Amino acid sequence: MSQMMLLSQLLPDVVLSHDPTITGLVLDSRAVRPGNAFVAIAGFGAHGLGFVDQARANGAGAILFEPPAPAELPAPADAIAVPGLRHRMGAMADQFHGHPSRAMTMVGVTGTNGKTSTVQLLAQAWHLLGTRSGSIGTLGVGLYGDVVPTGFTTPLVLQMHEVLAQLRDGGGQAVAMEVSSHALDQGRVDAVHYDVAVFTNLTRDHLDYHGDMAQYGAAKAKLFHRDGLTAAVVNLDDSFGSELLRTVGETVRPIGVSSRGAAQATVRADSLTLDGRGIAFDLVVDGQRQPVQSPLLGRFNVDNLLAVAGALYALDHAPAAIAALLSQLQPIAGRMNRLGGEGGLPTVVIDYAHTPDALEQALTSVQGHLAGRLICVFGCGGERDTGKRPQMAAIAEQHADVVIVT
Repeated sequence: MSQMMLLSQLLPDVVLSHDPTITGLVLDSRAVRPGNAFVAIAGFGAHGLGFVDQARANGAGAILFEPPAPAELPAPADAIAVPGLRHRMGAMADQFHGHPSRAMTMVGVTGTNGKTSTVQLLAQAWHLLGTRSGSIGTLGVGLYGDVVPTGFTTPLVLQMHEVLAQLRDGGGQAVAMEVSSHALDQGRVDAVHYDVAVFTNLTRDHLDYHGDMAQYGAAKAKLFHRDGLTAAVVNLDDSFGSELLRTVGETVRPIGVSSRGAAQATVRADSLTLDGRGIAFDLVVDGQRQPVQSPLLGRFNVDNLLAVAGALYALDHAPAAIAALLSQLQPIAGRMNRLGGEGGLPTVVIDYAHTPDALEQALTSVQGHLAGRLICVFGCGGERDTGKRPQMAAIAEQHADVVIVT
């Protein structure tokens, strides 16, 4: 659907010498299309004002920038100065696209590990319920069954609202979204309305960006203190989660989940067993007990299933219906996928584990289901957080019979 709006509608408090009709809001000059407003702000390596000529060549209808312009990149005479532009982009994009997140049920999932699986399992659960669901995250964006890879976990803020509008316009009724710590810290989800926030866990990752675990946790916590949030689903088996749930606002319904006996949990897993068929447990929701037999592998998937159960309970689904859904959910691509194992063939398990904690969980989880030697093939390339390399090597050596480092 083509969208157009007078710039003055987005910037009613800014004095404009001209009031063009714009066809979109764009941060990347290469992506500018005729009539788009090019938003020129400082990036990590360059300033958008350095790409104005390219934006104009692509048909930009307006150039917006946040004053003051850098001395080496003076703003063009017709560029529009917008104080606080970086922090206004989310609200501007939300308004331009007609507040798409408010038209759908929105669940945001944050945490070091488990975001992707939880999001995909929740979208799958909605699909089984007959709800037209979408997802945004590491595997891509799109409606269930038509997710397109994007290469990022959480889109930049202008693209975020455009994606949400596309999901809404495609008939989406509910969206499960991975919300990374980077996204929360950088404002990528500004003006996105969430009904439910989910916290999976907090372990070492992204310290190259956040500096220390305290700052990393503070970034995650931002998701739980947003206006309009109705429920917080938090893993109480994580020490940070226990603290987090105590900080949510009075209007937010707290739903603690636990697979390790946390007394204050609203949703918990009891009588857990692992075998060749998958995982089995009793789902207990506010005292109501229901059996679950899941084909998923790995004890950590119990926590992912509980996160899904907590989100569904927060959205007023009945405990018996939730348990039935959990038993139907199928594995996610790249998340403890099992291949082979029949007729004497070796069993291969593929998992995306890329942090020390995730690797340890994957290896110990496989041991709980399978017999025989365990061969671990892993890598941790690139220059991001090189401190986790020796940790991952030690974990692989401890839990596997053979280790192959790529």
